[in-house]
Amino acid sequence: MTTVELETTSVGKIVAEQPDVARIFEKHKMDYCCQGATTLADACTRKKVDAAAVIDEIRQVINKKNPTNESDWTRASLTELVQHIVGTHHGFLQTELPRISALIAKVNRVHGDKHPEFAKVLSTFELMRGELESHMAKEERILFPAVEAMETWQAVGDLPFGSVANPIGMMEHEHDEVGNALQRLRDLTNDFTPPAEACTTWRVMLEALENLEQDLHRHIHKENSILFPRAIELESRLR
Repeated sequence: MTTVELETTSVGKIVAEQPDVARIFEKHKMDYCCQGATTLADACTRKKVDAAAVIDEIRQVINKKNPTNESDWTRASLTELVQHIVGTHHGFLQTELPRISALIAKVNRVHGDKHPEFAKVLSTFELMRGELESHMAKEERILFPAVEAMETWQAVGDLPFGSVANPIGMMEHEHDEVGNALQRLRDLTNDFTPPAEACTTWRVMLEALENLEQDLHRHIHKENSILFPRAIELESRLR
């Protein structure tokens, strides 16, 4: 791509085609999942970073000899992508959400008297956890089976929700809510940076939150920028 083409391409599309670029966007705190439709130029403007420098970093990733181990999900079947999301990202959340809840509760219990922000961290996280658990259940029980059935049978069955675009719209809205919660957690924890007095559990909690954010960015990106548009396109073609 030329510089102009990169600047006018959405960040979600860039990561879909070059998964390793996600690390660059994460470094600059640029949202390529919930705000995946934003052009690279606009994303750089919002974060007040030099677009030319970011493009140079992207080119280095594109030109490197050893590509990421991440599969090219734009070429996989929808069924393969769904199974990957459930097995990898939903599985990660099912393990990490209760673990992080316990860590935050412990840190709040021990340090909350001197750091009242931990009560807000705990309440924000628990609300996000509940939303994510409900979100995953709806995807696994309703949306994903419909997508797999369409691809398997190459036909649109009698969908109780009318069109896959309807639950997809709801899922995208819920992704936005998760993105807002992640940003609030970042704000409350000084970008997940431990202060000098932080104990080991405190540091482990912040590291876990940052790892969770990174995985959710990849997770939501694969749905918003790859799975959902392809599912809507498949339904439209079959109809």
